[in-house]
Amino acid sequence: QVQLVESGGGLVQAGGSLRLSCAASGRTFSSYAMGWFRQAPGKEREFVAGITWIGGGTNYADSVKGRFTISRDNAKNTVYLQMNNLKPEDTAVYYCAARWRSYVSTKIHEYDSWGQGTQVTVSS
Repeated sequence: QVQLVESGGGLVQAGGSLRLSCAASGRTFSSYAMGWFRQAPGKEREFVAGITWIGGGTNYADSVKGRFTISRDNAKNTVYLQMNNLKPEDTAVYYCAARWRSYVSTKIHEYDSWGQGTQVTVSS
């Protein structure tokens, strides 16, 4: 399995930006589809964005389309989530997840490895 460590969370005002990073170690990072999920207090964990392991195809939740961008740098074993025009409803703990040699899935149980999460708080 791959080990994942998120960073880049913090407190930002509405309309601001943050870039989250997820550094991977272990098995070949480039062979993993990567996803970002988030969980707000009292709510279920939900899919935010994903990127395939080959071809670089991406998928986004409707709530973040046009504001968030997922990307990966296989040379650095890192996946990023650029978040622009943040809203208070984006406040959550953000997790990255890895799925071995498969397409992007929006389903939590289809991911093999998870990071510990990073807190994002957007003030109004």
